[in-house]
Amino acid sequence: MPHQYTPSPFMLETSHYDKAKADRAVAFIENLRHTKGKWAGKKFLLLPWQEQIVRDIFGIVGENGKRQFLTAYIEIPKKNGKSELAAAIALYLLYADNEPSAEVYGAACDRGQASIVFEVARQMVLMSPALLKRSKIAAAVKRIVNFSNAGIYQVLSAETGTKHGLNVSGLVFDEIHAQPDRKLYDVLTKGSGDAREQPLFFIITTAGMDKNSICYELHAKALDIKAGRKIDSAFYPVVYGLTEEDDWHNEANWHKANPSLGHTISLERFREAYKAALENPAEENIFKQLRLNIWTSAVKCWIPEQIYDQGNFPIDMDELCGRECYGGLDLSSTIDITAFVLVFPPRTEDEKYVVLPFFWLPKDTLNLRSRRDHVPYDVWEAQDYIRTTEGNVVHYGFIEKFIEELGKKYQIKEIAYDRWNATQMVQNLADLGFTVLEFGQGYKDMSPASKEFYKLLMEGSICHGGNPVLKWMAQNVVMRQDPAGNIKPDKEKSVEKIDGIVAAIMAIDRAIRNKNSASVYDGRGILVL
Repeated sequence: MPHQYTPSPFMLETSHYDKAKADRAVAFIENLRHTKGKWAGKKFLLLPWQEQIVRDIFGIVGENGKRQFLTAYIEIPKKNGKSELAAAIALYLLYADNEPSAEVYGAACDRGQASIVFEVARQMVLMSPALLKRSKIAAAVKRIVNFSNAGIYQVLSAETGTKHGLNVSGLVFDEIHAQPDRKLYDVLTKGSGDAREQPLFFIITTAGMDKNSICYELHAKALDIKAGRKIDSAFYPVVYGLTEEDDWHNEANWHKANPSLGHTISLERFREAYKAALENPAEENIFKQLRLNIWTSAVKCWIPEQIYDQGNFPIDMDELCGRECYGGLDLSSTIDITAFVLVFPPRTEDEKYVVLPFFWLPKDTLNLRSRRDHVPYDVWEAQDYIRTTEGNVVHYGFIEKFIEELGKKYQIKEIAYDRWNATQMVQNLADLGFTVLEFGQGYKDMSPASKEFYKLLMEGSICHGGNPVLKWMAQNVVMRQDPAGNIKPDKEKSVEKIDGIVAAIMAIDRAIRNKNSASVYDGRGILVL
C-alpha cells in the first residue's frame, strides 16, 4: 500500500475490510490520468485523504460482501481535487463495479455545474485507451456509454419532475450546498437505488451559507455521526474545514481544512488569498467559506449560533401551567409570519427565563412560500412549530382565540406589541381582558431591551427549547446602530424574517421591568387599552 491505511472507525463489527476490493478500486483510479494544469496527463496517484475515502467506501463490506457505505458525504474546500476524485469514482462505478447495466448519474444545482465533473471524466476516458475502446462519448448530451456492461454515465438537469423512475447504481452530486431545496436530492436518493444491491450516492461539496438547506442537514448529520451523537452505518462522513471558533489566521489550521495544501494548492497562492481577505472585508466570507470550509452567513448576524444554542434546554410544558408570563406580539402583515412569544420570568436564582414562541402563516400559500423562500415552513408545520390559518391570509381572529386560550392556561400579565397593523387585534385583546401596551420599534425602546436580551443569551439565562423557527430567525437578525451605540433589529437588512426575535425582545423587556421595577431604563409606563 502506498499510504498507511486504517479502516474507518465507522466500520461495523459485522463488516470487514476486503483488501482485494479496495486495491481494485485504487488500481483502477490510479491508472486514470489527471486532466488539468501541471498534472495533466500524469497518472492520478491518490493523495492520502483520497485513498482513505476510496478504500473505506469500496473496501469495507458487510457479511454479504456488499458495501457497508451507501451514501458518502465529502465536504472539502475548493481546489483540493474534489472534481477529479468525483469523476474517477463515477468512472469506477460505470466500468469496474461489476454492476450490470450500470446507471451512474451526475447532478448539481444546474446542468452546467454537473458538467464540470462530467468533463473531467470525459477527458479521463479519452486519455485511457482501455476505456475508450469500449465506450461511446456523446459530449453534446453529456453521456458516456460503456458497451461492455450496457452502462451509462449521464448528466442530469436540475428539474425534478423527470427524475422519477431512475434505477440508480451510482450518483455523483456536486456542490449540493447550492441546491435551492431538497427535492432533487430526495428524488435521486429515496428509493431510486432500491433495485440495486449496493448503490453509491457520492456527495461532494464545499461549505455553504444557508443553514436551512439539505446540505447543512447532511453537514450536521456528518458531524453528529463523527461525534458519536448519531448512528447511521450506511452513511460515510468526511468533513474537512474549520469552525467559527478556530483561528482562521493560523496557517496550521489551513492545512487542517485543506488536505491537498502543498500538492494541488500552492501555499503561496493560499497566502495571497488570505492577504486579500484581510485587506477587503468583502473577501473574508468568501475566503472562509471556499478556502476553509466555514459555514458563513452573507451578512454578520447579531446572535452567533453557539450563543443561541446555549438555550437548547427542554421545556417542561406542564410545569409552566398557571405561571406568570409576559407576551410580545409582532403581527407583520396578513400574508406573512405572525409571531407571539411568551416569556416566563425566573422565580428563583436557579431558574432561567423560559421563552415559548408561537408562529402563524396562511395555509393556502404555505407550500408556495416554502418553495419560493427556500425555507422549510412546510416541515415546521408538520412538526407543529408553525400553525396555519385557513385561506391565503393570516386570520387574526384565529390568533386572538388562541391567545385567549393561552390566557386560561397561563397568567399573561402584559402583552407588548408593535403598533404596525395591530390596532384592531389589540382592541380585541383588550376587550378579552388582557393588558396590552404599545412597544416602540425605535432606538429608545428597542436598544436597552435588545442589549438585555443578548446579555441573557450570553449568560445562558434563557431557555427556548431549541425551537427551530426561532433559531432560524435568531440567525437572520442584523442590528442597526446609531452613533451613540444604540441598537435595534433592522428588518430591511436582516437576511430573512426576524419577527419571533422582535416579539421575544419585547416580552423579555416587560418581564424584566416587572420583575425589577426599579430598572434604570424603565421610563415609559404601561398603556392599557
